Amino acid sequence: MSTESGTALTATAPGPAAGPARRPRAPDPSRAVADRPVDGSAANAVAHASDLGARIAAVIIAVAWHLTISLPAVLGVGPGMAAPPVVAVGWLVTAAIGVWAAVRLLHGGLPPARRLAAVLLLVDAAVVAAAGERYLFTSANWVWGGLVWFFLLVLWRRPVWWLLALLGAHAAIALGAVLASGADLTRYAMSVYGTSSLPVAVFVGAAAIAALALDRARTAAAVLAVEAEREAAERARRDRRDRLVRAGGAAEEVLAALAAGDADPADPEVRRRCVLAAARLRRLIAESDDVPDPLLHELRAAADLAERNGLPIELVVVGTPPELPVEVRRRLADPLTAALADARGHARLTVVAGPDEVVVSLVTPDHDGADATGPPVVDGNGPVEHVHDRDGEIRWTQTWWRRT
Repeated sequence: MSTESGTALTATAPGPAAGPARRPRAPDPSRAVADRPVDGSAANAVAHASDLGARIAAVIIAVAWHLTISLPAVLGVGPGMAAPPVVAVGWLVTAAIGVWAAVRLLHGGLPPARRLAAVLLLVDAAVVAAAGERYLFTSANWVWGGLVWFFLLVLWRRPVWWLLALLGAHAAIALGAVLASGADLTRYAMSVYGTSSLPVAVFVGAAAIAALALDRARTAAAVLAVEAEREAAERARRDRRDRLVRAGGAAEEVLAALAAGDADPADPEVRRRCVLAAARLRRLIAESDDVPDPLLHELRAAADLAERNGLPIELVVVGTPPELPVEVRRRLADPLTAALADARGHARLTVVAGPDEVVVSLVTPDHDGADATGPPVVDGNGPVEHVHDRDGEIRWTQTWWRRT
């Protein structure tokens, strides 16, 4: 027995007397709702689109530079180069790394930064040594300007200091060759600045734009969510006011008739109207309570009122109802509330719930008189189905919701 109403609450499935054989099948609690990806929000989608655009731009620059500038330089190597095959092999190794990194980036992944960065530094040192003093500042030494774009590809979305460290190692390798050959340090400094400044700007700019896009998208989504909540709260307030007016109107009509002497309190029909009006008001009040299971709370409120009016009632709950909109809960509970107002003898209220389905049924002994919900009906129009029937022995009312 519950502490408030004394309504029986068990965990057994409804027995054969729960209703006619043609009732809809009970839900399967073992079925789970498919998980939705967390990163599918609009804000993350905007940031992803911005980052993807920057990835495509970086890949295009690296590939175009490697094919249109570095490749002709490798193919046109003249006499005096220390080891032309090493320069060519380095170009091929860098091209393979670029293709692998580009595929990973364009498919949303990230390449293994540390291993690929180490390989690129080895290629850097080998090509600088193989180019020799004569070709140190020429296009034949293609790693000067071309290799830094591949640094971007392998270090994408890593901290910017990783890129700065790799560029520092690249500059140190070149500085060693310059000092060994006695070349002009001013020319070296200009080359380092000219080949490093643009890749750093692209790397930092892409990260900043993606972060800014994410921040603005989240702000816009938060504003829209607040506006949607405000509109939903306003609609709920208007709807609740309208329902309160209707429910209060029914109670006011009965009370006015009793006060004027036009209704006899001993009349079963008058008593039924009083119980129905009270049950609807009680359910309307319970509807706004902040409780873990709103549907069960509203049904318990209706059952509690029926029991206070002398109707023994058993409430059987199997499973936990999912979170349902207010309108769905109303359509599930209202027919049962009306049937409880007309019940005689005893009643059994059964709730069978799963992640995607909720079935609520009420079984009471049949008796003379009209149905509170009208003649036998099967209503399948809408998200909640309503079935009501009687066979001379029992009256059976059921509502059924299923996720679509």
